[in-house]
Amino acid sequence: ASRDRRRTIELHDLERRRSAPREREDAERASEETAPFESYPPEMERARLPPGMARLIKSRGGRNLTLEQYRLTVLVVTFLSYMMYHAARKPPSIVKSVLNPTPEQRANGEPGWAPFNGPDGKMILGQCDLAFLSSYAIGMFFSGHIGDSMDLRVFLTYGMMGTGFFVSLFGMAHGWEQHSLGYFLFVSVAAGLFQSTGWPSVVSVMGNWFGKSKRGLIMGIWNAHTSVGNILGSLLAAAMLRRGNWGDAFIVNGVLTAVVGALVHSFLVVSPEDAGHVAPLGTAGAKAHEDIKSETEIKPMIEGGASRTKPQAAGFVAALKIPGVITFSLCLFFTKLVAYTFLYWLPFYIERTEIGGEYLSAAKAGELSTLFDIGGVIGGIAAGYISDKYNARSLTSAGFVYLSIPVLWMYREYGSHSMSWNVALMMLAGVLVNGPYALITTAVSADLGTHDSLKGNARALATVTAIIDGTGSIGAAVGPMLTGYISTHSNNWDHVFYMLYAADLIAGLLLMKLVMKEIRNMPMS
Repeated sequence: ASRDRRRTIELHDLERRRSAPREREDAERASEETAPFESYPPEMERARLPPGMARLIKSRGGRNLTLEQYRLTVLVVTFLSYMMYHAARKPPSIVKSVLNPTPEQRANGEPGWAPFNGPDGKMILGQCDLAFLSSYAIGMFFSGHIGDSMDLRVFLTYGMMGTGFFVSLFGMAHGWEQHSLGYFLFVSVAAGLFQSTGWPSVVSVMGNWFGKSKRGLIMGIWNAHTSVGNILGSLLAAAMLRRGNWGDAFIVNGVLTAVVGALVHSFLVVSPEDAGHVAPLGTAGAKAHEDIKSETEIKPMIEGGASRTKPQAAGFVAALKIPGVITFSLCLFFTKLVAYTFLYWLPFYIERTEIGGEYLSAAKAGELSTLFDIGGVIGGIAAGYISDKYNARSLTSAGFVYLSIPVLWMYREYGSHSMSWNVALMMLAGVLVNGPYALITTAVSADLGTHDSLKGNARALATVTAIIDGTGSIGAAVGPMLTGYISTHSNNWDHVFYMLYAADLIAGLLLMKLVMKEIRNMPMS
């Protein structure tokens, strides 16, 4: 009997010892749920949460946002950020006709603007495009590695502020009566360097928050920021032209870009760990063995938070060895060549082309060109959805590229017959030209940046993105430059379209090896 009593006492003590830690944890959890935000170590939280987001958490009594709420804020902030990057690129294409008017426009009292109004004005405009896009492409390779090595929120903020400043400087030439070609080239180069900070940063942040599940569709919708930015930039620039001041077309877009840069600095959370959440599977930096759970409070010591080791930035050689990086980089060279030729020269082409027996003004041509970007929104979403549904990024990209060739031919041959033909074919061209461009620069880059060979290195995504989009940006520089040269010397836009057909054909052929591999790996129905 005494042994039984001792056994009962021992079991009771053991159970009490086992329950004590659970009771302490429950008490700690209860205190955390009621603790104000200020009770957490400020050196940790303030260093990892943006100031605006920290104030938002404070206003909620210290209650953290859910993972889905953070994802929504990341989607919105990065969307607005790159929307304004693209809006800031549109004024040059809208004001080209004002800077370099036709003989008929000169006869009507529109002298143009030196040094762009001479007989070689189109070539000089092409040189400014080349200066901007070349510095953008070169800066892209460096900015990806720099972005992998520092706080992406700060990096993106500096990029947007610098972009807004130098874009505005281009427009201020109107008020300052500045006619030096060197001035315009310098401003274009500086703006291109700051613009190069954008794409690697926003794709890297998106890769931190969204896994591979439905990545093509999500990023296809998100990538509408490029077309929405083009539309916004075109409409703002056209509105300024109607007021008779081409300089304001640049200044308004530049100021808005800087304003959104301040928004990024205040609210962009770079990764889930920075907000007290564990990175979802399939994202950059996620580890397969970690439990996927969502905390409801920011805790004093967040697992994987302040104490986690910071991975090293991936080198260019390691990124180039990822299967598909070189192929998609070269493919993007040619697809972006086509896309940026339309971005920089479509309003100019429309204004110089008789449509249904009449010519449009520069402002109307700029407004009409936005239909190409509306088609681009549809194309990006469609390409993302199709590539997700069939798990075929290469096949989808190649299909869009090949289909764009006959559509571009139809636009050149029949787009001038009537306004309805022009609108329909322009939108269809936008779908097929921007579809693969959007897919490669978003979902494909994110897939390759989180490739298994990187072993979960979260610092590789911006480097991979920079290599792919940097190579594509070289094509983006070549296309508008060749367009200015060809249209000046041949005075025949047919030759420009021949260049576009050839670029799309080469882009499709580059993908054929990956296309055949995807077809072989498709499940038999």
